[in-house]
Amino acid sequence: MADPSVLPWYAALLLPVLLGGVTWLALVGDALFAGERAAVAAPGREVARLLVGQRRRTVASDALLGRVGGAALPVAALLAAAVLPLGERPVADLSVGVVWFNAMEVLAWAAVWLVGWGANSAPAMVGGYRFVAQGLAYELPHMFAIITAALGAESLRLTTIVEAQRDLWFVVVMPVAFAVYLLSAAAMAFWGPFDAPVARDVAGGAAAELSGVDRLVFAGGRWLLLVVAAAMAVPLFLGGGAGPLLPAWAWVAVKTAAVLALLLWLRHRFPTVRVDRFVPFAWVVLIPLTIAQALAVALVVLGGA
Repeated sequence: MADPSVLPWYAALLLPVLLGGVTWLALVGDALFAGERAAVAAPGREVARLLVGQRRRTVASDALLGRVGGAALPVAALLAAAVLPLGERPVADLSVGVVWFNAMEVLAWAAVWLVGWGANSAPAMVGGYRFVAQGLAYELPHMFAIITAALGAESLRLTTIVEAQRDLWFVVVMPVAFAVYLLSAAAMAFWGPFDAPVARDVAGGAAAELSGVDRLVFAGGRWLLLVVAAAMAVPLFLGGGAGPLLPAWAWVAVKTAAVLALLLWLRHRFPTVRVDRFVPFAWVVLIPLTIAQALAVALVVLGGA
């Protein structure tokens, strides 16, 4: 008898298609925020341009290393999405779903760094190291934020976390963790105010030497990371598919779209934050805040035990 906690095997094949569609819509939304008149056609034009573009090679570069890093980025995003509840159930309802998601995010560190290192280019290498430094700053607050949600449900399984929010969403009882999660999610996808790893002051940073299909894969992986991070906020803090009238999958889509819209808006409203400014802010402000939030939730859980 099939395990009811796991979707059919073909759901794993549909997951990339679903994420690709959401990513395409996010690209259209980003073009709308940027004020492009032909926003609907903008993603198609960019994809076509990169598909016919030539791959650029720098002197003494390690093309294999760079391409492995670029390919690992979308793979990490897809693997992280495997534990996302698509309505009521995920593709894989792991008992350590939260840990799995966080581990796949860490894989993105290596991916971006490999892309920067493999190019044998100063701007690309600076971008790669910027991402590592940014990752060291955001990862601890990010980890404390998602662990706080797991602590509130007393489980690392995402479906259990969703069930624990049947009466009250976690965003209400742990708003600090939710806010920190959104900031760290943007930093994980080196997005908006946290796009220093691919900033203009280093000619595009980690992606400086990428062109053609290589740039398309790297950019696609970055967008997938953003979409998956936004979608993960739904089961962690926004009650999953809970909601009136609409089916669970529709509520997941609506909530994910709302989080994505917020992250897209942040990109076009705030300037890039320098890594050397973000690192001390994360260590001095964000980490103590998330620890205090986790302690408060722990006291509530222990009090109700």
